[in-house]
Amino acid sequence: MSHRRLLPWALLAVLVLAQICYPLTGGVTRNRLTVATVVLGWLLSVTHAALSRGPRAAVALVAVATGGGFAIEALGVATGFPFGSYDYSGQLGPKLAGVPLIIPLAWTWMAWPAWLAAVRLTQVLRRGPGSTGGVNKGPFLARVALGAVGLAAWDLFLDPQMVAEGHWRWLDATPALPGLPGIPVSNYLGWLLFGVLVMAALRPLAGPTVGRTGPADRPMYALYLWTYASSVLAHAVFLDLPASALWGAAGMAVVAVPLAVTLARGRAARTDRARPVPAPAAEADATR
Repeated sequence: MSHRRLLPWALLAVLVLAQICYPLTGGVTRNRLTVATVVLGWLLSVTHAALSRGPRAAVALVAVATGGGFAIEALGVATGFPFGSYDYSGQLGPKLAGVPLIIPLAWTWMAWPAWLAAVRLTQVLRRGPGSTGGVNKGPFLARVALGAVGLAAWDLFLDPQMVAEGHWRWLDATPALPGLPGIPVSNYLGWLLFGVLVMAALRPLAGPTVGRTGPADRPMYALYLWTYASSVLAHAVFLDLPASALWGAAGMAVVAVPLAVTLARGRAARTDRARPVPAPAAEADATR
């Protein structure tokens, strides 16, 4: 395996290890681990974009998700639009315009695997479940919608966890989802809005390579599915957040479950094609 394919897997392994350690820590150590995890996630997604799609895609991802993430967070802190009225504590490191500098990195971390999951799914919708890669010809609106939902649904895990840790607080948390007090519904709608903007802008800016999928994207699929499964487990068992475990499980399943099924079918199809075809009985007898 070349370094271009090995490096994303190595970064993913370190990220998974850091996330496994998260429930075992507390206080300042947990805060630092949170920052380190976000930085690792950002590095993983940007590195994968650069290695698999080239510098243009990586720069576009940073511009749209990191730069755009900072802009919309600064707008949100200053005006309350589009997420609602909130402010950040000082637990996540230095701030600029009231926004911790690691927050835009988190947008980038999950925007890239959500985009690639959407590309993979729309590709399969167009070409059939046995598809293993190639040019995506799926409908643009479906890809944007799936990518936006795939990103926004992650916040059904993220926001309850971070609010419980005291990293930010909502000044007006009504109305809220059942079981998730302290977080307004407007927050999730804001995530969905920004997700649509990110997914709609990424393809034109990054170029045609981001509309293709292939074996090099497997670390990002693994990242998305790991985030889904590990978040359900962590919230339900380790973090004492059963309501967000249920909401997040239902929300991210919209993308995660079809993605898992699609990848399993693709793997089965590749296995079937790799199996040797037995010779007909008559031919076998003739060769004895």
